[in-house]
Amino acid sequence: MLGVEISSATARRCAEQHGKRYEDVQTAAVTAIETQLPDPPQGPTKQLLSVDGAYVPLVHGQWVEVKTLTIGVIEEPVLEKGEWVVHSTGLSYFSRWTEADSFARLALVETQRRGVETAERVLSPTDGAVWIQGFLDYHRRDAERILDFGHAAEYVARIGRVVGEPDSAAFQAWLSCNLHALKHEGGTAVLPELRAQVTAHPDQPELAAALAYLENRVAMMNYPEYQRQGWPIGSGSAESANKVVVEARMKGAGMHWAPHHVNPMLSLRGAVCSDRWAEAWQDIATHHQQQQRQRYLERARLRTLVPLPPPLPSAPASPAPPSEAQASPTAPKEPWRPAPDHPWRRSLGPTSSRRSPFAEK
Repeated sequence: MLGVEISSATARRCAEQHGKRYEDVQTAAVTAIETQLPDPPQGPTKQLLSVDGAYVPLVHGQWVEVKTLTIGVIEEPVLEKGEWVVHSTGLSYFSRWTEADSFARLALVETQRRGVETAERVLSPTDGAVWIQGFLDYHRRDAERILDFGHAAEYVARIGRVVGEPDSAAFQAWLSCNLHALKHEGGTAVLPELRAQVTAHPDQPELAAALAYLENRVAMMNYPEYQRQGWPIGSGSAESANKVVVEARMKGAGMHWAPHHVNPMLSLRGAVCSDRWAEAWQDIATHHQQQQRQRYLERARLRTLVPLPPPLPSAPASPAPPSEAQASPTAPKEPWRPAPDHPWRRSLGPTSSRRSPFAEK
């Protein structure tokens, strides 16, 4: 911005400092919402609320899950290539590395800003993870919970592998038939076939686990009704947020993050990818000024409470050694005059008596 050249280390250090300040600003905003209970803005008619997680590498080979919230406005479906497609606009993001309960609380700063509480209808397509259900209970218990169709299809395919190899014609025909029924008839239409396959192969416990996953989420697989209402049946927005907001910055080649640098960088990424950098920068600058003023006031308070120690007594200065002139003082000398018989005082007589050595003889 200012045309000043700085080193990469300085740029990283400044980014980490400003990211920590913005993280503190957002955390303080959450506390203010919980204590002051301000009225949220009016939300849209149909709002997207999707949550997902992505893994980030830390130092010493550790991997941790970063949770990301995506909020947007759902537009009316449009017909593309013979299918109705639902788009979401005005997307904003909030990411943190923390426990699920803490993430639900910290995300209040974004849900409050976007009017999630006052939206007429909140639609939440997710992968159906247990911690996500707790997140939705915290913010909008009445949100329409939709199991991402891609995840449901993946579990159906796991069970269908007993039919044949993934590249075989038998498997492809079986999978295509069941996915068509799942999309146009709902989850209850495919469960009998899936149960039959699991019963026929009791020696494969992974099939029973995949079936249990779908049975526990059958209420979230009413895809015919979702499409009729013009609702999204995929969590592509959340998966794109994982790639664009988190992984594009945090999973570069050779990157390994110190734990205390993860959330500061995520806070800045959320501001940039949500197109709110100018607002975030103003919050960072204001918070920095408040911190400086607080430090100044604290130092001033300490100066008034703790008196300054008295000055140490100074040792008597030792007399300087006398100079040579001071050591042997003498009376001031009279101006020097030449002696009476000095050649300078010798009279040369009249000018005519002087003879030039160059005179002619």
